[in-house]
Amino acid sequence: MSASQKEQLIDKINNREAIICVIGMGYVGLPLAIEACNSGFTVQGYDVSKKKQQIIGSGGSDVDDIPPEIVKKYIDNGQLSITTDPGIMANADIISICVPTPLNKTKDPDVSYILDASSKIGKYITPGTLAVLESTTYPGTTEELILPLLEEKGLKAGEDFFLAFSPERVDPGNPVYQTHNTPKVVGGVTPACTEVAKAFYELTIETVVPVSSTKAAEMVKLLENTFRSVNIGLVNEVALMCDRLGTDVWEIIRAAATKPFGFMPFYPGPGLGGHCIPIDPHYLSWKLKSLNYYARFIELAGEINGNMPQYVVTRIAEALNEVAKPIKGSKVILLGMSYKEDISDVRESPSLDLLELLQEKGAEVSYNDPHVPYIDWKDGKLESVEVTEKLIADSDLVLISTNHKKYDWNMIVDNAKLIFDTRNALKDFKDRKNIFLLGDGRMPLVG
Repeated sequence: MSASQKEQLIDKINNREAIICVIGMGYVGLPLAIEACNSGFTVQGYDVSKKKQQIIGSGGSDVDDIPPEIVKKYIDNGQLSITTDPGIMANADIISICVPTPLNKTKDPDVSYILDASSKIGKYITPGTLAVLESTTYPGTTEELILPLLEEKGLKAGEDFFLAFSPERVDPGNPVYQTHNTPKVVGGVTPACTEVAKAFYELTIETVVPVSSTKAAEMVKLLENTFRSVNIGLVNEVALMCDRLGTDVWEIIRAAATKPFGFMPFYPGPGLGGHCIPIDPHYLSWKLKSLNYYARFIELAGEINGNMPQYVVTRIAEALNEVAKPIKGSKVILLGMSYKEDISDVRESPSLDLLELLQEKGAEVSYNDPHVPYIDWKDGKLESVEVTEKLIADSDLVLISTNHKKYDWNMIVDNAKLIFDTRNALKDFKDRKNIFLLGDGRMPLVG
């Protein structure tokens, strides 16, 4: 029986006859759906958002890296569809779970979206189906939470259906690495599950990296983002050290990066943003607490990175003090609301923290972001303002939080009274006395 189901599904995959269902058509799900369409598969998207259904169903895209014309092409030729009806899972051969995995206020994992998706799959799953979790989560989730829900009807994993974990590796705005050419790690609950999942991904992704289990695959993703979080935490702390020592962290990193071995440059900033790096390490930390182990590096890095927005506001207050200005009542224009350059993603963006902290201290804050026309803020919407010479000249301080390429730095520098640069965007203007830089050591702190 098991060999028959496995071979039949692999044949369907190889012949591009397998129907793909992607649960969650966001930053992870839509790119995966498009790659499957590129490979000749028919994809049915499922999302609880009616707005998402309207955008994609009409041939649009709300994901930066997916052009609307590509979505429209596959919508028009019938390869791609989207619905809010979970019943489509009954006809699917491969079901990919690409739902959010946030943390709650106590930094405990919120796996409610995974459980909801898995319950729906358990209701509709038929023999010969492959289910793959792509959402980042703690080690053990696939086997501990999803597997029991899918076996409730008496089907057995590795024989009647197949279950695997394959972590998403989306890097929004990356001009070189997208879904297709980023290697795909795959681990199944049984060797047969890994084999079937590998067969599918080999037709959609350039390189597939199988590992021994779902838990190993889950751990791979957490190691990747913990590595970044810890190293960013280290360099952020070095920036704090340099301010106390009166040295320039950017000069030091630049010189250290000339070493051809044993060093990888990371750069300080106003805090961590995006869905992955600020959140994923806490999944691992939470899991290990249940095993009576305290993940010290993760917790310390989280503390340092989480405190960066407050530190930036402290330095802004000091910069304003240099020109005899209190932060209360000062006009501040915040440049860049997204968490990284040249994208529209504001999830966990430190710019949101900076905006709130500055407002709490009485500053009059407006923002501009060419990629983010508005944000939901307080009891309404806050709209991006146009960057003009007058706006810059009338502001007491320009805060560079995200270094978008669309900004005219010459115009900004020429018209600004005072600038605080958290991204080293103005490295070509470092001789200007009105530019303060995170970690530049110009105003050494005592204590």
